[in-house]
Formats: sequence, structure tokens, C-alpha cells
Amino acid sequence: MAEYWTIALLGCLSIPYSICASVELSAVKPSVLDGNVSSLPYSQPNHSASSGHHSSEGLSLFVMDYSHVKAPFEIVMWIMLASLAKLGFHLYGRLPAVVPESCLLILVGLLVGGAMYKVWQQPPPVLSTDVFFLFLLPPIVLDAGYFLPIRIFFDNLGSILCYAVLGTFWNVFGIGVSLYGICQVQSFKLSDVSLLQTLLFGSLIAAVDPVAVLSVFEEIHVNEQLHILVFGESLLNDAVTVVLYKLFKAFCKMQVISLEDVLVGISQFFIVGFGGVAVGIFFGLITALTTRFTGKIQVIEPLFVFLYSYLSYLTSEVFHYSGIMAIIACAVTMKQYVEFNISQKSHITVKYFMKMCSSVSETLIFIFLGVSTVRDNHEWSWPFVCFTVFFCLLWRALGVLFLTAILNKLRINTVTFKDQFIIAYGGLRGAICFSLVFLLDDFPRKRLFITSTIVVILFTVFIQGMTIKPLVELLEVKRTGKPTNVSEEIHSRLLDHIVAGIEDISGHWGHHYWKDKFEYYNKKYLKRILVRQNKQSKSSIVHFYEKLEKKHAVESPDSVVLTDLPREQRQLETSPLQLQPGELDTIKSILSHSLHHIRRKNFLTNIYYLGDLSIFHKQAPAYSRHTLQPDVNSDEMKEIQFRRHSCQSRQDNQDNNKLNDTNQIYSGCTRQKQLTRSCTIGPEYKSDQLHPTEATHPADRSIHRGDHPPSWTTDNQQDKPSISFEK
Repeated sequence: MAEYWTIALLGCLSIPYSICASVELSAVKPSVLDGNVSSLPYSQPNHSASSGHHSSEGLSLFVMDYSHVKAPFEIVMWIMLASLAKLGFHLYGRLPAVVPESCLLILVGLLVGGAMYKVWQQPPPVLSTDVFFLFLLPPIVLDAGYFLPIRIFFDNLGSILCYAVLGTFWNVFGIGVSLYGICQVQSFKLSDVSLLQTLLFGSLIAAVDPVAVLSVFEEIHVNEQLHILVFGESLLNDAVTVVLYKLFKAFCKMQVISLEDVLVGISQFFIVGFGGVAVGIFFGLITALTTRFTGKIQVIEPLFVFLYSYLSYLTSEVFHYSGIMAIIACAVTMKQYVEFNISQKSHITVKYFMKMCSSVSETLIFIFLGVSTVRDNHEWSWPFVCFTVFFCLLWRALGVLFLTAILNKLRINTVTFKDQFIIAYGGLRGAICFSLVFLLDDFPRKRLFITSTIVVILFTVFIQGMTIKPLVELLEVKRTGKPTNVSEEIHSRLLDHIVAGIEDISGHWGHHYWKDKFEYYNKKYLKRILVRQNKQSKSSIVHFYEKLEKKHAVESPDSVVLTDLPREQRQLETSPLQLQPGELDTIKSILSHSLHHIRRKNFLTNIYYLGDLSIFHKQAPAYSRHTLQPDVNSDEMKEIQFRRHSCQSRQDNQDNNKLNDTNQIYSGCTRQKQLTRSCTIGPEYKSDQLHPTEATHPADRSIHRGDHPPSWTTDNQQDKPSISFEK
């Protein structure tokens, strides 16, 4: 029933939007017919006239002024519509397993666009190119770059660049020349299309869209190598696509194209790509240097992360560099240093705000794709549209097979034929080519290019997006493995150092050698400048271990034991153990000397989370809206989050079960008023072998060894053993 309530809520929310739109249109139509441009909805209202009217007529009981809140109201309604559509999609359990989320969002856009066209009798609004490139695309790329798997990305960087650069050139010229040959057939009546125009169309239609790839490949969970090859190509082919698009667009306006113009266009490709990377790295280092001094103003730490990354994108667009390359380079650079500087609260804020913004932007993009499709200015040509879809599939498949055959001779982990098929089949088109086609100058065949682009997008998203998951299961493509643990990380680092040493000795400068050199200079120079002094002592393995422990603690709150509960509610579950005579003393010695700091941290942490802060009221700072309260033991714990009340209730139930089990285990020991080894570690040891102070019955008696020894005590009520550590 939940999905039906969501659909009903969507209808209810669309009613006020339709009413306001119809009221506005009814007020605008007479003005448009009269030619009075000053009364259009985007013009400034005449507040003086309205105020004078109200002063002469008196106060009004009900006033409606939609034009005053038109822009923010429509933005909020679009976001609300997109979010509710996404919510309804995930509430219905069977639908996400069959249809990708992007397909449903486009369908919602088609329905909304059709309804708007039916009500307004005019085309619905088109997704503006500036809105897409300046506001909707940056959050998606920032999220993808910030959480990019760095190791596997740089291990496959050569293959990714080969697919992104050479593969894009292959597709652009293959599609452009093939379509020009089709246009020369007289029966198709497309002879007025020139070669430069088909190459221009090929440059925009060959762009693999990262938004569409992300939305589909995150749902099928393929292996990391296959995912990074497709996703990395979709990110890095932006530079090639934009350069070729602008180059062919400029060539179409020229009467004569000289060799100098061609050389300038080739050099512009390198300037656009490397310029965007340089701008991104610069702003990433500035972000790290700024967050180095935000220890006392933690509330603005996430703000610097978002502002500098977005500023890198805008700066690249100012100089006509690749904005996507800039924001990816900025995100990858800042992540290496910013995570050491910002607090755990800021890290959580950055993570979830990025995810939220990217999800909202992706949803709006697909909905506007559907809305913008419903228009009356399409030009249809069966040969051109059908051959466009066919050539997009053909040339991408040939390019992947040809390039992979060369790469497999240089790679250690070869790309299998199944992975090659998924790479070729996963070349999805989306909003990038849709926005670029609307930037074309007016010429007779522009409407045909727009129609063909929309058909290719719908075909790749619906047909390929819906069938790629069954194909992955049918071909038995390797899926994502289990998460990395500390042991795998340690062994991978060890192998990296060994291979780097072998490359150094043999004189072969491979990527392991350069990676080792970068790590050396990074630790010796960059981290000392960009990372706070109190965050540089721990090694990367220790940070990785702490990251896994925090992730496990946050995701599994029930596994955290609340040791601050009363002793009656936290009886330790003990079972008969088989130990050697000297092992018990060794265990007690290890516990007494190694767990002292952990006991202190657990004590402070439990007091902090259970709310018993009365003894620390003098040290606790007062609340201020300008800063955040510092974390307790932030260097060690970094705010392990768990649910206190639910965990307490579950712990009570577990303790009751533990008490019943312990009663059954020690039912034969209740006749004695002393602690015997036969009740704890097995029948091999006699009670007379124990130390006198350890075998006596009174509770809370301990054997003092060292400064902070453990003590073996018994409960006065149940006469069952329990272990406690006392300072």
C-alpha cells in the first residue's frame, strides 16, 4: 500500500502547482497578445501601483501573488516531485530489481511533460544548458571523484586513458564518417548534411555519460576492475568530447580550414585536459592548507570542502578548461589530506551532503530529460535515426575489441571477453550529449540532430540499461568481492614495496616505482605542510584499521557492549575452556598490561554517550552556534555512533538469556562457597592448585600483579564467576 500512498501524494502535490501555473498563464496570455512585454511573469512587478490600489480599496482578506515566489516555489516543487518519485520507486520491492532507477525517472518526466503540454498548450520547459553544466553536473562529479577508489583507478589509469582518448576519437570519426556516407544516398533525402556537421554530431553523440553509467552500474555490482574501466572512461572522455565539439563547431563557421587551425585544435586538446587537472590540484592543495587551521572552528570545515571544489570547476570553465577534470582532480587531491584535518562530524557532514546533492541532481537530470522530450519541434528521419543507433553500437564494440587486444598484451590482469562485452554494452548516453545538442547553432538539420540524440539516449538508458543486469548474470561476470580487511591491506602494501624495490634494482621505472617515490615525498614534505602536526604520527595502516573499526561500529551498533550498566545486567558469558597450566597467568598478564588504556577510553566514552556528564560539567564548554563542541577522545575514537536506547533493550534481553545459560552451566558448582577451576576452565585442574586469595569466596577479592591487575570475583547472589578489571 505504500506505493499507492506515494502516488496519491504526488497527485496532491501536483494540484497546487498546476493551479498556480494555470493562473499565471491566464494572466499572461492577454499581455502577450497585446504585446505588452512589461507584464510578463519574469518582469519586475509594479509594487507601487499595487500598494496604491490597496490603499484606495482598503485591506484585502485574501491575496495571491504567485509571481513573487515563482522561481523558488517551482524549484522546490521540482525537487519534491523528483524525491517522491524516487521514494515511490524504492518502496515497491520488485520494481528496482527489473527496471533501473533512471528509466523510471525518465518515465515520470515524460508523464509530467505530457501533462504540462496538455494543460498549457505549449512545450514544457527545456533543461537549460547552463543549469545543467553549472549546477546539476558538479555535485555528481564531485561525489564520484571524492569517493573514487584511488588505488584501482591509478592501477588501471593507462587503460582508462586509452579508452577515454583513443576510443573517443575512434567513435567520433567512425560515427561521423559513416553517417555522412548514409546522407549521400539520394533516396534518404539528406544530401544537404555536410561532413563537418556529421563530425560535429558524432563528437556529441559519442560522449559516454557518467551520470547514466553511475546510475546503472552501481545497481548491478560488477567487479571493481570492470566498473572503474567504464566509469573512468565516462569521466575522462569529457575533455576529448568538449574539445572536438568546440573544434568542429568552429570549423563549421569557417569558409576555409588551414593546417594551422588543425594544429591549434590538436594543441587545444592537451591544454583543456591538463589545464583542468592543474586547476583542480591547485584548489585541492589550497583546501588542505585551509582545513589545517580549522581545529577551533570545526563548523565551517565542510563549507571549505564544497566551496573550493566548486570554485575549481568554475575557474576551469572561465578559461575553457575541462571542468569535470578539474573537480575530479580537486576531489582526489583534497581527500588525501582533508580527512586528516577535519573532525569526524565534519567528515560525516561532507559525506552525506555530497550523497544528497548528487542524488538530487541525478534525479532532476533524468526527470528533465523526460520533460524536455515532449516537444513539437522534432524532425523525424527513419534512416538517419536508425543508423545513428546502429553506428553508436557498432563503432563502440569495434573500438573496445581493438583497443583491448592491444592493452591485454601490456596488462598483467587481462580484460576477459565477457568484460569487453559489458564495456562495449555499457556505453550509455545521457544529459551531456542532450545539453550539447541544444548548444548547436541554428541550421536546417538541427531539429533532426535533437531528435536523433533523444532516441539514442532513450535507447541506451532503457534497452541497454534494463538488459545489462540480466546479461551480467547470464554471462556470469565476476561480481564485487567482500570488503577489504586489514590483512589484505597490509599484504598489498608489502607487495607494493617489494615490486617497487625490484623495479628500482632492475632499472625499470614502472608505476610502482613512481608510486613509492610519491609516497616518500608526500610523507616527507607535503603532509608536513598540509596536515596538522598532531595527526601525522600514525601510519596509513593504523588509519586504515581505525577507519574499518569506526565503519563497523557505526554500521553495527548492537555489537557495542555498554560496560557502564549495572553488574547484574552485564554478566559475562563464560564457557568451559581448555587451557594449559601456564596460559591463564599469561592471559591475565596481557589483559592487565595491554588493556589499561582501552578500559580508560571505554570508561570515558560510555560516560559521554550515556549522558552521565555531571562530573565533567566544569570542563564541558557551553553551547555556541558559532562552533561545535569538541569530541571526547577524538583522536582515538572519533565519535563511534550507536543507538543507546535500542541497544540497552537488546542488551537486557541478551543478559537474561546469558543468566539462564550460566545457571545451567554452573548448576553443579553452587554447593561450594569457593571459586574452583573446574567451573571455569575444565576438569583437569584441582581447586587446591589455586592461590589462596584466588580460591576464597568473598567477592571483589583480587590478585594484584603490577599496577592495574585483573581480579577474579564472584557474585554474592548467584555465586557465579565474573571478570572485572579494576584500577
